[in-house]
Amino acid sequence: MKSFTIVQNLLTALVIPFLAIIVGLSSIPGSYIFYEILHLVELNSATDQFLQSDEYALEKYAITGIAAGMGIMAWGITLVIISGLLGGLFRPRLEPGRYPLRSFLTIQWAWSMVFHRIALFFLPFLVPSFIGNTYYWLSGAKLGKGVQINSAHLNDAGSVTLGDRVVIGGKAIINAHLTEKGELVMAPVSIGNDALIGMGSVIQPGCTIGNGAVVASRAVVPKWTNIPEGEVWAGIPARCIKLADGSKPE
Repeated sequence: MKSFTIVQNLLTALVIPFLAIIVGLSSIPGSYIFYEILHLVELNSATDQFLQSDEYALEKYAITGIAAGMGIMAWGITLVIISGLLGGLFRPRLEPGRYPLRSFLTIQWAWSMVFHRIALFFLPFLVPSFIGNTYYWLSGAKLGKGVQINSAHLNDAGSVTLGDRVVIGGKAIINAHLTEKGELVMAPVSIGNDALIGMGSVIQPGCTIGNGAVVASRAVVPKWTNIPEGEVWAGIPARCIKLADGSKPE
């Protein structure tokens, strides 16, 4: 498919300057804060005198460092929020199913994932927090009350539903997509109320995890797996190790 290759290469060439523009625009609030802090310090004549004196070099560097730190934090938060907005705006509305890997629908999906990659510059430092939750909500995820997300790897957020009080452990990965046999497989992931997804675990597309269920740390839940309410699953691939009534499966 010659036209596919041409479009793919063209978009790849556009990604780098596109990233640069988003990163640059996101730096505007941080740059403003940086220069405003320095400007406020310079308004004080006594402070301005010691800033220009070599005798107070440490203090001068400390003030500049604080201004830079505040600016970087503002840049990072702005970058994450803008990436969430753009990711939610441009996310593909693909129905669950299989799509040819070399297709324009796949290009659309890959383009939408660029915004998540941009957010990863700073998102790992903002989870768990309301800012991280806001990012995923802007990206299209359906979040219940009291959700705690301690991971920067909820991929395809627009196809992920988290119920009330769900806890996502550190570095857990939730994918609503995978590629196999030359196809892009898309299927939503739904996690019920009070479920716990352990640290470093992997949830594959099409999985449904019931209320109060537990996925143990570093478990890998295969695609289209249904975990019933209250059960505990562990291992690679994940299997039930404790039923909802507390007994072990036969």
